[in-house]
Amino acid sequence: MPAQNLEDKPMYTISVVAELMKVHPETLRIWEKNKLITPARRNKQRLYSEMDVKKLQFIYYLINEKGLNLAGVHQIVSMYPCWHIKNCSGGANRDQEPVNQSKPCWKSPGTFCKVIIDRSEMCASCKYYVENNCSCH
Repeated sequence: MPAQNLEDKPMYTISVVAELMKVHPETLRIWEKNKLITPARRNKQRLYSEMDVKKLQFIYYLINEKGLNLAGVHQIVSMYPCWHIKNCSGGANRDQEPVNQSKPCWKSPGTFCKVIIDRSEMCASCKYYVENNCSCH
């Protein structure tokens, strides 16, 4: 069995994450119900990883800074093939390497997605990327 990346290790309870994010735990449950995030479960307890927290911060940003509703957030995150892939390395700065300047990276604030051509029209889900061993870059 492969070793789990520390960033993907589920270790924060919903109350801890809600406190970190300064949101009510019910907000996190609503985001989960809308399939924006899928925390791990131990028995019936939700456990969030560092990666989950980064996703939640991006969701929070889209809702509270950009004014999107849940449908809008769902539409945006569906365009990120790496949203459901655990080994995403994050984004890059404009001057470091070619990036998609119209798509800020959800994982690394202040950077942009390394996927230059948006391939979201190629599939309805990330199944294409998983089957073809693709990642963010």
